[in-house]
Amino acid sequence: MSDKITVTQIASGNGRKPGQQQTLIGLGLNKINRTSELEDTPAVRGMIRKVAHLVKVEG
Repeated sequence: MSDKITVTQIASGNGRKPGQQQTLIGLGLNKINRTSELEDTPAVRGMIRKVAHLVKVEG
């Protein structure tokens, strides 16, 4: 069973490149301070890396 990681949005996606906005939605985030608990997979890690400046990762 994979570990879980918690991702919290800390900055707005408004005015960002469309790919970054769609990545936030894919992570289950669309408002500041919204939190999502996700499985720790390479795909999720890649998505987080794409929007690293907009999110905080724990766990």
